[in-house]
Amino acid sequence: MKPPRFFWAILLAILLLPTPARAWGEYGHKTVADIAQVNVSARSRLAMQKLFKAQALLGTPACGLANIRDASIWADCIRRDRLRWGYTAPWHYQNVNICKGFDLSACRDGNCVSAQIDRNFALLKNKALPDHVRLEALAFLVHFVGDLHQPLHAGDRNDRGGNDVKADFGIIPGANLHWVWDGLLAERPISAKPDIVRLYNADERLATNGGTSEDWSREAWALSRYVAYTRALDGDPCALGSAQAPTRPVNIDEADVAASGDALRLQIQRAGLRLARLLEEALG
Repeated sequence: MKPPRFFWAILLAILLLPTPARAWGEYGHKTVADIAQVNVSARSRLAMQKLFKAQALLGTPACGLANIRDASIWADCIRRDRLRWGYTAPWHYQNVNICKGFDLSACRDGNCVSAQIDRNFALLKNKALPDHVRLEALAFLVHFVGDLHQPLHAGDRNDRGGNDVKADFGIIPGANLHWVWDGLLAERPISAKPDIVRLYNADERLATNGGTSEDWSREAWALSRYVAYTRALDGDPCALGSAQAPTRPVNIDEADVAASGDALRLQIQRAGLRLARLLEEALG
């Protein structure tokens, strides 16, 4: 017997309960961290271990910060304390309109993810700063590199990165496009063989880990435009104007999953190797 519709509504409500990690889901963020951990030098790993010993000084006991996997979700965890950390919310994304030319001018005040990658990299690299200050920078850097590589944290259609676009995903109705890309859509390609968490050779790293935060922003923005929104809206997402939202929930079907999988997997790989490069430059 087919379950009643209210069953799926309850299931969705449970799945959408606030959790310590949202962007890319905990699984995606930790996979980025795992790739970075494997691909940095022993010297950089030792430097991180030293910084993690300062976690108590940050005063966030509810949000562990004992290793790089903890660091990958710490920035989402602390956001639950809105009184203390609410100001960091805009640091997780940058809503660059996909229907206009790529433009990061909105990031000039520093309240966007690419600007915070640059800021926290500089803080982490400054060995004159106290360990707890550098640890906070490390945690933000690990998380934000992951965030920037999620296309809907980089591209937008006047809908808060797809948060305002209702979407049905498989048996789960009434979600939104951003939430689908943050977790459910990504988990299958990330888990696929061959294993994405491994030691990459020098040629593979050279082909993947270059560029700046602005380059990565443009790359993720293009994937948002030409993969995420194009698949969801079944065509040119700008054809009807950049501000017009779909009147009905979009349907993310198996064809969309298959067409998006390679891009999602590549973005996780890029994020992990680029994070490894930044950590090596700051700590090695």
